[in-house]
Amino acid sequence: MDSTTVNKLSQAAGMPAYKRVLIGAGISVAYIILSYFVIGFRPEQVFISGLFFALYTISKRTRNFVLTLMPFIVFWVIFDYMKAFPNYRFGKVHVGDLYQLEKRLFGIRYQGALHTLNEYWALNRSTALDVINGFFYLCWMPVPISFAAHLFYKDRRAALEFCLTFLLTNFVGFIGYYGYPAAPPWYIHTHGLAFDPATPGNVAGLAGFDHFIGLPVFHGLYSKSSNVFAAMPSLHAAYALVSVYYGFRKNVAAGWKVFLAIVCLGTWFAAVYTDHHYVTDVLVGILCAITGIMLFRSVLLRNRSFNRFMDGYYRQVSGS
Repeated sequence: MDSTTVNKLSQAAGMPAYKRVLIGAGISVAYIILSYFVIGFRPEQVFISGLFFALYTISKRTRNFVLTLMPFIVFWVIFDYMKAFPNYRFGKVHVGDLYQLEKRLFGIRYQGALHTLNEYWALNRSTALDVINGFFYLCWMPVPISFAAHLFYKDRRAALEFCLTFLLTNFVGFIGYYGYPAAPPWYIHTHGLAFDPATPGNVAGLAGFDHFIGLPVFHGLYSKSSNVFAAMPSLHAAYALVSVYYGFRKNVAAGWKVFLAIVCLGTWFAAVYTDHHYVTDVLVGILCAITGIMLFRSVLLRNRSFNRFMDGYYRQVSGS
């Protein structure tokens, strides 16, 4: 490739090629090195850093795209690094007390005994419900990211607001994780009331989905679980609601609104059906989403310094 072609590509990308490569490579390598010392090396770190490097260097449009969705990357890095700082080291893990609270608030009588809704569905599973709820639970990240990508092409300012609200909601949820460490429903059903910090992740009610499709989809995901005792709040429930809120606030196409609403309701039900969350966890997750949205829109967007940051961020990613 001659120098004229290289110069044209660099101008089209809005940044000299060498500078894009240096910045992209620097961030990618720094992430891998930091990860090695914090949680140890894992193959997926290469995939994440490689994807970031590719999007950052290919073109101005792809660089703007990855910078717009940067809050998702920040979330994932922080969530992954939580492995090095498990929440059970910072407070009492709630096991039996949360289980009893769930029974008092949402327990139902079935076959002569009081059960949580998780226990009721564990006794009444079906292949159809296993598959449907498995698909809903797989939406936890792909749907918000796909929606953010849609907003990127439709309304870049809205995409920034959505991604930053998503990140802020996670910060609210992380406070909950460390302020109230809690075991998921499946923990009691498989380990009883005694706390065991060495407990590995468990697919619980999602095993039926893996069995139906013949692939260890959820087994692979939950074997890498950052923290078993981070059931309160349900951030699956929070992500779905934040997506619905921005879908209706930014007046996207009706198809998106219907889709996001169905995924939201399905995710809330799936969280309980699959034995990963109590109804209480889901309700607190919904509260986290509402808190994140209110903090972003009623506090941060009314702050002059933050608005200057948003304006600069928007100018950075507004080009094609």
